[in-house]
Amino acid sequence: MPNSVSTKIKWGIVGCGWVARDYVAPAIQGSTNGQLIALCDLNERALAEFMPNNNELHRTSDLADFVLTPGLQAVYVATPNASHAKVVAALAAAGLPVLCEKPLARTAPEAAAMLAAAEAHGTLLATAFDQRFHPAHQRLRELIEAGELGRITCLRLHYACWTPADWTPDTDQGTYRNWRIDAHEAGGGAMIDLAPHGLDLTQVLLGEAITEITALTQQRIHEYPVDDGAVLIARTASGVLVSHTVAYNCPDAYPRRTLEVIGDKGRALALNTMGQTPGGTLTLTRPDGTTQEVPFDQEASPFRRQVEAFAEAVRTNTPFPFPPTLDLHTMHLLDAAARPTAPHLTPAVGLYGPANVTVEHP
Repeated sequence: MPNSVSTKIKWGIVGCGWVARDYVAPAIQGSTNGQLIALCDLNERALAEFMPNNNELHRTSDLADFVLTPGLQAVYVATPNASHAKVVAALAAAGLPVLCEKPLARTAPEAAAMLAAAEAHGTLLATAFDQRFHPAHQRLRELIEAGELGRITCLRLHYACWTPADWTPDTDQGTYRNWRIDAHEAGGGAMIDLAPHGLDLTQVLLGEAITEITALTQQRIHEYPVDDGAVLIARTASGVLVSHTVAYNCPDAYPRRTLEVIGDKGRALALNTMGQTPGGTLTLTRPDGTTQEVPFDQEASPFRRQVEAFAEAVRTNTPFPFPPTLDLHTMHLLDAAARPTAPHLTPAVGLYGPANVTVEHP
């Protein structure tokens, strides 16, 4: 792939919080095909403290000014969920491809409007599910596709963290408040923040859509107006059962990032692979009780792989490997999980089928 600065896709970031600062910007700057040239945030302090020694970045609190940045070719949106739809619509109208943080929106109708805006202006839109690009998950998908696990019966995920009301990342230094526990800004709590990763990863690993889902939530530990834990149960089109727990009330010292896929010929267990960082372990256990370590690249950043894949799609004017119809389906799953009286979805047409999934009300 070309590596000169002149051939690199010029990126901008809208939303300068800790994910953008600690993961997205380093991934873009360290990529083989990307370069960061612009930042946009309403918070002037966040703008000033984001890569403060880089005087070449165009910094602005005005989105209209941001889209006019000379040479801008792609945008990573990392704002609170409530502003995703408005920001993406403005970027699409400016003809800019967008990689948007998960969840794509607070609700499926909001997400559908974002897809419609991108389609109307002929721009690329994708959701930033970095765990699709984790080497352990890509290796696990290869094992499943090769039949190493046999016929899959169930998939279990546990993805959790400790998020009190006053939580801020160590690197944030109090620049932002914790909007993730604001029902309006986030659209929910632990479930809408963490479950999208597991729902998406399940469908990517298995190569098929989840078609039935329901959930129970709790407000158990933290005193804020959104859920601090949830358990989702689901079934895929072929009948694989899925159990997914998420939590904001799990101390970080506990085991909290577990992915298990069970089949009649093998059981795969990935530990500490879900999250923003490289590494973790992947093991394969056979019916006779033997267990083997499955090697994978321990150093490759899932964020870097993701921005490189998106930049390559922009550079070559080709589809991103994961179309937004899959992301919209995941948003429909979240909407359905939040409504205990309507847990069933109409089957999607394949993993990457059209975005025509609707909730069936009994």
